[in-house]
Amino acid sequence: MTMALSVLVTIEMCNALNSLSENQSLVRMPPWVNIWLLGSICLSMSLHFVILYVDPLPMIFKLTPLDLHHWLVVLKISFPVILLDEVLKFVARDYLEAGSEDPKRRKK
Repeated sequence: MTMALSVLVTIEMCNALNSLSENQSLVRMPPWVNIWLLGSICLSMSLHFVILYVDPLPMIFKLTPLDLHHWLVVLKISFPVILLDEVLKFVARDYLEAGSEDPKRRKK
């Protein structure tokens, strides 16, 4: 259950990063553009670490602390969400939006 919760929390933080822009890549619009979002991600991850590692919270939430190996697995499962969204943004930006332009506005 701890791995599932950690993956869920990490994926949601990745989704928050992806939400910086609907169609711009994280490369063109870096995360530090929205300092409040970074602060909220840090706070959320800190609270997650607290319930994992500060007694008696792991016992209350029925969780077990994760070691480095398990955290690497969590990151391997979670970070492809960013890559997938970057691909979707690329397709939307370069193919779908380009095809939906008004033909009268196109340059000849």
